[in-house]
Amino acid sequence: MNNITKTAEDSYVQEEIQVVAFRLGKEEYAVDILNVQEINRLLTITRVPRAAKHIEGVVNLRGNIIPIINLHTRFNLEAAGDQEDKRIIVFQFEDIKTGIIVDEVSEVLSLKKKDIEETGNVYNSITADLIRGIARVDDRLFLLLDILKILE
Repeated sequence: MNNITKTAEDSYVQEEIQVVAFRLGKEEYAVDILNVQEINRLLTITRVPRAAKHIEGVVNLRGNIIPIINLHTRFNLEAAGDQEDKRIIVFQFEDIKTGIIVDEVSEVLSLKKKDIEETGNVYNSITADLIRGIARVDDRLFLLLDILKILE
């Protein structure tokens, strides 16, 4: 029988998180899949008077009224891509449901935690607290969003 021993480093290497990857403008972003409830085509959004600038409005999703955040406005980015590719990613945190508009959902990825660089090590800005880290996957970089902080 083989005796296999794992070091702390081995278990660290094995730690992975699953993320939903998407595009905003020319950049690639990702959010933890555990927070994603569903992904929908762009729905009719009803504007809410006096809402924050980055709140696009609300949608009626199967009888649930869900606020929709426009990350383009929140991050001061220009929208890109076809209207047909745009999606709403719906998140659920306890009793709260919220959606974000993205230009395109690309894939679900498994990221090794060792490939995620902490944001503070890379740059520091006003929006840095909204980003959990930056992940390297081959020659691509993904900004990992802290969705709870974005929803505040």
